[in-house]
Amino acid sequence: MNIYVGNLPYSVRDEELRAAFEAYGDVAAAEVIFDKRTRRSRGYGFVEMLDDEAATRAIAALNGQELHGRELRVDASQPRTEKPAGRPPQERGPRPARASAPAAETAQQAGGIKGFLKRLFG
Repeated sequence: MNIYVGNLPYSVRDEELRAAFEAYGDVAAAEVIFDKRTRRSRGYGFVEMLDDEAATRAIAALNGQELHGRELRVDASQPRTEKPAGRPPQERGPRPARASAPAAETAQQAGGIKGFLKRLFG
């Protein structure tokens, strides 16, 4: 059975997590999850126990217990759900044609800094 362990102290490593669960039965794997970028613990991990009965006893015994001043949240791990890949691509129609004006007209309409100052001061 795969077990989720949340609210872990950031100082806990795989070996310490394994040791906490070995008191209840054989542990196949214990892993604290780390942020890839910062290499800091994310505060949770997973423990895999071979015997479901032992795993159930461990969950009941360790859920709510303190480890280094933090109250653990221990529960059977839920299967990972696939996240959507992102927003679906939007269908785009043809772009409307823009009316093009010669550069001199555009600059005259905008007025530039001189036009701005002229409108501002009259």
